Amino acid sequence: MSVKPKIATVWLGGCSGCHMSLLDLDERLIDIAKAVTITASPVTDIKEPPEVDVVLVEGAVCNTDNLHVLRKVRERAKILVAFGDCACFGNIPTMRNFFPLEDVLQRGYVDTESTASGEVPRSEELPELLDKVQPLHAFVKVDANLPGCPPSADAIYFALTELLAGRLPAASGELLHYD
Repeated sequence: MSVKPKIATVWLGGCSGCHMSLLDLDERLIDIAKAVTITASPVTDIKEPPEVDVVLVEGAVCNTDNLHVLRKVRERAKILVAFGDCACFGNIPTMRNFFPLEDVLQRGYVDTESTASGEVPRSEELPELLDKVQPLHAFVKVDANLPGCPPSADAIYFALTELLAGRLPAASGELLHYD
């Protein structure tokens, strides 16, 4: 019996759409699950990422916690895949970069119509926001990119089967179709 590759997924600053698209593999998830050991995901709530063969990282790097998690998974993964447009390019989370950080916090926590307390939350328990939101490659080596907002289930399946075959995925054509 051969040892199955270990795969993890991580969710940083994004909407979780890439993970939802992963679930859209439907029955193909069973084939993937038979071929790999899924060690960690946002559902498992594992605090320390394990050593893995492949990690799919969704989301941009927005705060110090995102950066810490990204560096940890990079250390512990043989292959790191930027999973979705936020991870590859920064996408929607980088819209914050057009405004001073304090203005964003003021609007989000004080000036917003639904604000209850009218204070920006400040606590040592909250991760510090970075001055600028950036894609993964600004901080660590990325081995493969799987763009899309979110990537289609077919593109994800292609990438996973390529990785299982020992190849880095390079999606093209219809696999990069955006709705």
